[in-house]
Amino acid sequence: MPEIIALLVGGLALVVAAVAGLYLWPVGHRGLRVASARPLDFDTATRAAAAIIAAEVADPEVRPESRSRLLSHGSRTGRAVLLLHGYTLAPEQYEGLAEKFFDSGYNVWIPRAPRHGTVDRRAHHRVEAGELTTYAAQGWAVAAALGDEVGVVGISGGAVLAAWLAQVPGNVVRHLLLLSPFFGPNPRQAPAYAVKPLLLLYGRRVLRDRVTSRGYSLAAVTQYLTIARTLPNPARGTGLRTAAVAISPLDGVVDLGAAVRVPRRIADANAIPLRVCTLPATLGVEHNTLNLAALGADGDEWRRRYVALYEGEPAPTSDAPIRQ
Repeated sequence: MPEIIALLVGGLALVVAAVAGLYLWPVGHRGLRVASARPLDFDTATRAAAAIIAAEVADPEVRPESRSRLLSHGSRTGRAVLLLHGYTLAPEQYEGLAEKFFDSGYNVWIPRAPRHGTVDRRAHHRVEAGELTTYAAQGWAVAAALGDEVGVVGISGGAVLAAWLAQVPGNVVRHLLLLSPFFGPNPRQAPAYAVKPLLLLYGRRVLRDRVTSRGYSLAAVTQYLTIARTLPNPARGTGLRTAAVAISPLDGVVDLGAAVRVPRRIADANAIPLRVCTLPATLGVEHNTLNLAALGADGDEWRRRYVALYEGEPAPTSDAPIRQ
């Protein structure tokens, strides 16, 4: 029996008793709208980033390798990018790809998500949807001041936040790259009919939290899924110029169909093509499509391809098409 389904068994009696209510109850979250902030200039944004980093340096709870990172050319550039890391991870997840962007002339901002990258490896279990959207909005406020044309890259849960940013009215997200986006769990872990009970029972902490063998808190994971459920459908046209997705056929975490369907709605609303890159199964890369160190020179080539996808170049061919 898949792990998440096994975890749901503990609350099965409650699910059965309230099944009608669960499926009729709205799953929207009231705390997800973030007020538009006054645009920053380059100097103010870099000071804000430096203050965040300094606070993390002074905080013994934040692991040194997991602090927020700013890769700056010292002045506003033509291009800048915001990189949003995945759930349970931290800014060091972008080691390698951040440098690729920087070497291509980008200013790069990689903020640490709330309750992530700490010495308490279970702190992220307590993260809330409102904290995550505030974090994403504040990250965007800094990144938007670093370059003339700005976009977002997100992986897994960070990809949900990237898509959310690209749909917030007033944000001028020009480029969007989603890596292994977590718009829904892999059906082998939790079929579609189980997602809403998960959102209500664990996302609202009705049931005591459970942790999977991957170290994923169901209470935390459902915060990202709650944000995903708030994405407008139909999507908004916001001036996006490029949109791309990279996924692995070996990914046992995300719903690979939803990983393409959701960004395709966003791309269609902006009258642009969605570029879909499916990594070859022969690479052996699973959910973390940034985990390329074992590939050596090939890993460096894939980082270059990710930058190219972000910029709008055609996706490389794959040996494993994904049902959409």
